[in-house]
Amino acid sequence: MEWTDITITVPQKYADTAEAIATMVANGGIYIEDYSDLEQQAWEIAHVDLIEQDLLDQPRDVVKVHMYLAPDENLAEVLPLFRERLDASGIEYTLSTTGVEQEDWQNAWKKYYHAMDIGQRLAIVPGWEEYQTDRTVITMDPGMAFGTGTHETTSLCLEVLDARIKGGERMLDIGTGSGILAIAALKLGAAEAEGVDIDPMCVRTAGENAQRNGVQDRFKVLVGDLSDKASGVYNIITANIVASAILSLAPHVPALMAPGAVFIASGIIDTRKEEVLEGLRAAGLDPFEVHEKRGWVCIVCRKED
Repeated sequence: MEWTDITITVPQKYADTAEAIATMVANGGIYIEDYSDLEQQAWEIAHVDLIEQDLLDQPRDVVKVHMYLAPDENLAEVLPLFRERLDASGIEYTLSTTGVEQEDWQNAWKKYYHAMDIGQRLAIVPGWEEYQTDRTVITMDPGMAFGTGTHETTSLCLEVLDARIKGGERMLDIGTGSGILAIAALKLGAAEAEGVDIDPMCVRTAGENAQRNGVQDRFKVLVGDLSDKASGVYNIITANIVASAILSLAPHVPALMAPGAVFIASGIIDTRKEEVLEGLRAAGLDPFEVHEKRGWVCIVCRKED
């Protein structure tokens, strides 16, 4: 079924007027794109500073109001009424329409996700794609969980794991998401892994991906946080989350590190690198490697002597 997306683009000062008009005309849903205070909203709503680059690149001086018409609604009737009310309001605007297949909302992202080589040994391959390679293959279907390998924060962690896994390690993945880091570690030779995430959907997805990769017997995935789910000590601990969360959990990490263990922290915007380095040192960790890629930072730590 094809819906129609009517998009009104207006200067930021006319946003309320455009929204009010769309609300009067629309029978379906309305979606508003307003990036004027993106960073502040992301922090206030979700307490995160990990924001996709394509969102950071969006114009900050305009607002887009999307109005969706169902397939049984008549665009030829609605559009003139919409234009009439916009013109009567005296605001500056541009109007465009596109067709949106309902199925695309869940599946369109897949066309951007293809097999990729990472580091010296890894290949990340979507479950729906064939890929011939001699590398260690991680088959992924992330669903709605974070972690495909395409984002810089994830690929940085995978590159560090690729260089550091020698075999037999015990691993903890904090905020496991799709489970990609733990699964990669296990397929590279780690003996066992635990993943924790506060989102039950992520835990379910990680479990499904572990099954898909044949490592389910060595990967325990739990709903919860670091404080109540971690057990014993680990040779490798990963946290591909956000700067604020890393700073919050850092004081608890040294007690979980076995002799010679490393803590890999990623999901850090480069503007917060120094703040996170300072916080890690204050928590008793020694950051001895810093990797950067297109504005993102991954920090590798050992426990201070």
